[in-house]
Amino acid sequence: MIVRNLIHRPIAVTMCLIALIAIGCISFKYIPVSLMPDIDIPQITVQVSYPGASVHEVDAEVVAPLRSQLMQVAGLKDIHSESRMDAGSIFMEFEPGSNIDLIFIEVNEKIDRAMNRMPKELERPKVVKASAMDIPAFYLDLSLKNEGVGKDGSLPKAGMKFTQLGEFARNIVSKRIEQLPQTAMVDISGTTGAEIICIPDEAKLLSMGLDMETLSKAIQSNNITLGALSVVDGLYRYNIHFDSQLLNREDIENVYINHEGRLVQLKDLCRVEEKLASRVGLVRHDGKNAVTMAVIKQNDAQMEDLQKSIEGLVEDLRKEYPDISFDLTRDQTRLLTYSIDNLGQNLYVGAVLACLVLFLFMKDWRLPLLIIITIPLTLIVTLLSFHLLGISLNIISLSGLILGVGMIVDNSIIVIDNVMQRWRQGMPLADALVKGTNEVFTPMLSSVLTTCSVFVPLIFLSGIAGALFYDQAMGVTIALFASLFVAVLVIPVYFMVLYRKRKTCPEGEVLDRKFHFNFYTPYECGVKWVLRNPVKSVTAFCLAIPAIFLIYKGLEKERLPYMEHNDALMKIDWNAGISVEENDARVGDVLKQVDGMVQTSTAMVGVQDFVLSHTEDLTTSEAVVYFQAEDGETLRQAQEKMRNYMAERYPHGTVEFGVSGNIFDLIFSNDDADLEIRLQRQGGGRPDVHEARAFLDTLSRRFPEVAVQPVVSERNIQYVADTEQMAVYHVSYAALQARLRMLVSQNEVYAINEGARSLPVIIGERGMDSRRLLQYTVRNDEGVDIPLSYLIRETQGEDFKRLYSGNGGDYYPVKITANDRTVESIVDFTERFVKADPHYSASFTGNYYSSREMIGELVLVLSVAVALLYFILAAQFESIVQPLVILSEIVIDVFWVFLVLWLLGESLNIMSMIGIVVMSGIIINDSILKVDTMNRLRREGMPLVTAIWRGGHSRLRPIVMTSLTTILAILPFLSRGDMGSALQYPLSLTLIVGMVAGTLVSLFFIPLVYYLIYRKRG
Repeated sequence: MIVRNLIHRPIAVTMCLIALIAIGCISFKYIPVSLMPDIDIPQITVQVSYPGASVHEVDAEVVAPLRSQLMQVAGLKDIHSESRMDAGSIFMEFEPGSNIDLIFIEVNEKIDRAMNRMPKELERPKVVKASAMDIPAFYLDLSLKNEGVGKDGSLPKAGMKFTQLGEFARNIVSKRIEQLPQTAMVDISGTTGAEIICIPDEAKLLSMGLDMETLSKAIQSNNITLGALSVVDGLYRYNIHFDSQLLNREDIENVYINHEGRLVQLKDLCRVEEKLASRVGLVRHDGKNAVTMAVIKQNDAQMEDLQKSIEGLVEDLRKEYPDISFDLTRDQTRLLTYSIDNLGQNLYVGAVLACLVLFLFMKDWRLPLLIIITIPLTLIVTLLSFHLLGISLNIISLSGLILGVGMIVDNSIIVIDNVMQRWRQGMPLADALVKGTNEVFTPMLSSVLTTCSVFVPLIFLSGIAGALFYDQAMGVTIALFASLFVAVLVIPVYFMVLYRKRKTCPEGEVLDRKFHFNFYTPYECGVKWVLRNPVKSVTAFCLAIPAIFLIYKGLEKERLPYMEHNDALMKIDWNAGISVEENDARVGDVLKQVDGMVQTSTAMVGVQDFVLSHTEDLTTSEAVVYFQAEDGETLRQAQEKMRNYMAERYPHGTVEFGVSGNIFDLIFSNDDADLEIRLQRQGGGRPDVHEARAFLDTLSRRFPEVAVQPVVSERNIQYVADTEQMAVYHVSYAALQARLRMLVSQNEVYAINEGARSLPVIIGERGMDSRRLLQYTVRNDEGVDIPLSYLIRETQGEDFKRLYSGNGGDYYPVKITANDRTVESIVDFTERFVKADPHYSASFTGNYYSSREMIGELVLVLSVAVALLYFILAAQFESIVQPLVILSEIVIDVFWVFLVLWLLGESLNIMSMIGIVVMSGIIINDSILKVDTMNRLRREGMPLVTAIWRGGHSRLRPIVMTSLTTILAILPFLSRGDMGSALQYPLSLTLIVGMVAGTLVSLFFIPLVYYLIYRKRG
């Protein structure tokens, strides 16, 4: 009744559509645009600072007790810690959607409870809460344009002017960026300050009988700031201020010391210098000293708005400060723009190709016009729903629209084709519209439900993947239901408008003469062959089942598909106790090897000052280098050149290349090693350096083709106090420690504060050589100078640079990059190795296992999806057999998909598996329509073979057309020009192969199975 009423009220329908289009266009402006869906993946990092402590002291006294407390936090998914000299970190990851604010409070409570058992001198650990999605939108590097290189061509040294650049970055640039509404925070590294150093003249001090402690007390006693003093004079009260404060280098030089009645100034006993503070880390951009700033986007801000705001601000800064270079690197906003634009262009191309098919098949310009209006109407309704449901326009939701474009015209094609058939049979146009639409509504609704049902299990994937593909599921579901109602409620109305003056059905004679497709002849030949050779067809079907399992074992399995990059991060560990200056020089030498191949680079050398954990914690002998090349091939050549240089020049150092922290890899942890062997001792605990090195040597000999990183260790000097000698010479621990701190210039007397600037005043000499250290003396309780060599014994040893722990206890990680077969061989060898040696045990993790876990989940999802399809089809056909007929084609389609993936060398990953799941819901639509038609013809009294023959003929055109429109709409996405396209490629390939195979199965194999089941029933 609804259709009959609507076809006679075209103006009312048109007005409603215009209103809907207007509302949809307005809402489109308010849909947020982002790279990925807004998913909260809570993470907390606990940062521990324990200066002067060895790696074992940090791990045993601080990190281990904290980790045992934090393991009790509710909702914890994973926890692991990393300890190094002077510092440590504990990384905690929670289930997606957990309340990070409540977790943050609980973590702080656990830390407060553990602080009672911590060393007294330990500062309270810092707790940083963040989401894995809070990666920097980009980095802004600031450097001085007039900074010159050294006379010998060496890297430029930072001077006092560079300290001003750091203050400018922190006080001006970061504040202006944080004022932008789209910016959450700015994380800075690479700044450095100044310090005042008093270097004593040892000879003069000795001749006058003075020591450094006297100098320190003199400076502190002359730096006095008293609060306001209040005196009363009768009825009045007066405030008196007393201020004797040291504010600069000259004030310190002029400090007087009264020694035995003789006045001397500090400048007579010391050389007072203001110089660049000692650096434990630095940043270089294209060889220049730089300050780098990581800009974090607000969660609800649009990336496009942030991009425009930052580009405008940086342009203004360049004009205001022409002597400073402002360089944007690792720009995620450009990735968004390029990916979204490319996907949008492919969307248009796919729609045009689908429309071309319609013109060629329909043979009349009015019919394709009817179908074409389905695309914009459906997209507008879908985007309006996005706005109402709060779904952003991102790569995942766009993929849902991509899948929808090829399918949203299917319902309109089926309706029009069925109406045309009824009209050709002699029905009046109005009756043909009503009857033709009503006949196909039930199978179309069933097709939409079956397609949408396969997305329901995807939402229940564990962790991030399930949350991510909610947008894709909603995109496809909304688009298909919108297309269904457009096909049923809108198409008949405008069909009536376009053809109401015609008495007979148009045949499209003009187009038919120019574009004649006689696909009925090959179809008939194919059906005849299949019906005459049922044994061969059924045998092929049966062989496809074991073939699926065989090919599945041979396919590489990954979490994410391969994506081409033109930038990368290089992690270098020199595996030697070198200074940050030597580290800087070595990194510069490595980058010189790729001059001309690398367009830009940013080297983070040594310890960095970032607050958030988006950049790996480094020691003074480590570095992380970001570099960008023109294309992926140049990038690979540059990596190989630097790797060879490191192997030749620094064989004990390690170098690792990884992705530059784009959001795909961070979400799916694709930068993990293919295999990580966590080596432990049998009774618990990690092996020592020699044991780990022996295992790695054995592994390298067994698998020479695999690059196994050497053990990352460091040689350290340990001073052991001789308690007996200290008692003999009356030297206390406090006096010995204070003397050592002063000699290595860790004796900060106080700091001069000038606004945000802090200028430490230090007594001692920076960079004291270990060989000279023991030549100095310490004054005992009786005023006698005792040589340090009498009291201290120096030893040297080797230890791990970093200590790792996780849920399973302490371990040493062995990271390996290899293909699946090699990983399986290494795992088998390691298991036999630890079984033969009772001192060791090993556990395994890495991409090899995580990818299989996710693939296993997706196989389960596919099984659940097939079960849902069966339930829906059984309810529709009121049969337990006919759903099996329709679902049997999934076996053949999966076989062909696996075979093509294997032949093309593609991996089985999350996107290709999702493609298989989605394909399972799409390909059966043709079979549903065909089986429904054959059932209807048999109910009308038609014999079985005739019903199969007539049903195939009547549905041949819509089946071919719907398949071609879907395939051609997805075809433009078979490219890998950017990350968005690379992510969509395996999904598109799987769908196209499955659709081609599924169409052939629907046309030829389904009639055979239907015939074999019902031939004895008449």
